[in-house]
Amino acid sequence: MALAREIGAELTFFYAKSDPGTLLYGESELSRVMDPEGYAARAEAHARSILSEALAAAEGVRCQAIAVSAGEPYEAIIATAEQKCCDLIVMASHGYRGVKGLLLGSQTQKVLLHSKLPVLVYR
Repeated sequence: MALAREIGAELTFFYAKSDPGTLLYGESELSRVMDPEGYAARAEAHARSILSEALAAAEGVRCQAIAVSAGEPYEAIIATAEQKCCDLIVMASHGYRGVKGLLLGSQTQKVLLHSKLPVLVYR
């Protein structure tokens, strides 16, 4: 944000909400207990909370926040960046390795592999 503030850039904060139809096995078991509307409402509230924090931290920087439901977050990240004519995608990496990395997959890695836009990874 300091860089964006210094060069007068605009930021687009993005959050991909889980699509209940594409949840992992353990999560899908939990979703059976919840009604779809309740799940969607909680996912929306969670996204709003995270994006509100990002917007508050970006004081003095032109920015917008977008949340979408996504089966594949990396696809939604790339599609939104292209639709918004972004010049750069900036992502964090948790650095999961081994079995955890294989099972969870890395959205950052997938964006790096599939994006035509430059990607800056912060770890």
